[in-house]
Amino acid sequence: MTAASMARENPARHGRAWTGPSLPKPAWIAIMVLGFIVFWPIGLAILGFLLFTGRLGSCADSCDWISVKSKMRRGASSGNAAFDEYREEALRRLDEERREFAMFMERLRRAKDQAEFDQFMAERNGGFNGGGNGDGPNGKPSA
Repeated sequence: MTAASMARENPARHGRAWTGPSLPKPAWIAIMVLGFIVFWPIGLAILGFLLFTGRLGSCADSCDWISVKSKMRRGASSGNAAFDEYREEALRRLDEERREFAMFMERLRRAKDQAEFDQFMAERNGGFNGGGNGDGPNGKPSA
């Protein structure tokens, strides 16, 4: 049987034919950890092998972060439509308050920065010489 006919017959079997013995996942993890303990490049090579061959499994179904995030945001339905509507309204209101607070903090930071900049410009444009003692900014008499 040729490699091409094996691929047509059973692609999964052909893809794993050269990868060595089929051990359970915990055994591969133990081998990888021991590889890292003995010499870290060995552990790294085993990790690469496990990821490349898919022996650690795929997280295509279980790691759908977008759906997990949206489920966490919405929460599971309580079964009570009135409560679900109330919860959605409360979450929307809290989100709006959070945005308003963030805008308030941004305006506060801008006002503080503007005040500091105005103070700097006042000092730079002659605020030091206005004291009447003739001292410059470094404490030496000005010319």
